[in-house]
Amino acid sequence: MPEARVGRLADKVAIVVGAGKGIGKAIAKVLAVEGAKVLVVSLHEDTARSTAEDIRSGGGEASFLSADVSKEGDMIRMAQVAKERYGAIHILCQNAGGVSASSLVENMTAELWDAVQSVNLRGTFFAVKACLPIMKAQRYGKIVVTSSITGPLVGWPKIAHYAASKAGLTGFVKTAAIEFAKDNITINSVEPGEILTDGMKDMVSENFIKKMTESIPMKRYGDPKEVAYAVLFLASDESSYITGQSIIVDGGITLPEARALMP
Repeated sequence: MPEARVGRLADKVAIVVGAGKGIGKAIAKVLAVEGAKVLVVSLHEDTARSTAEDIRSGGGEASFLSADVSKEGDMIRMAQVAKERYGAIHILCQNAGGVSASSLVENMTAELWDAVQSVNLRGTFFAVKACLPIMKAQRYGKIVVTSSITGPLVGWPKIAHYAASKAGLTGFVKTAAIEFAKDNITINSVEPGEILTDGMKDMVSENFIKKMTESIPMKRYGDPKEVAYAVLFLASDESSYITGQSIIVDGGITLPEARALMP
């Protein structure tokens, strides 16, 4: 896979939430290679520090912050720290999210439902709202949210709470795009499919990965960096006339009308 072209984000300040590992870490590193000063944000300080150190060892500029996306106060503090350290917030990539436990709808507790919504949907609202005043004041902002094909495009048994949160992001992004447009702020999302992160490798068996690969037209899982490059485009001025949209990064898995049609 080719490396990014250095300089597309020169003099830009980027916050990447959920950047301690996986897709978020790949996003932070790609943005840094392109010249952005990156505030690496993660719930866990050790992973945030590790990503920032990786960026700095590669010649980029980065610092880290431990913060919980589900807490509004933490997101307000995050925006303040970025402003204090770098003087601006040009780019916000809200990548934090996931699902800690699965359940059929009939067995799902309200606590499990709320825990996923709190991070994936409510947390995105908090992160975006916290950065909005700074972006409005500078009349510039690029917001990119990591969503998923699960929810907006397809379903998956036992993770209705996750699917609902990601589908909710679609409505949030489209409506926020209308509200923010007058201030020269765009907001878009990426919808990854099967991406082979370290977390994915730990969660599923090799047999599962093999069976899923057979369902993907490109016959392979995606690399986190392939999602990061889509984010890079939406975070750059190359996407200046695009807002309220999503880029699907799934190797074509959502395309077949039926699996029987797969070659």
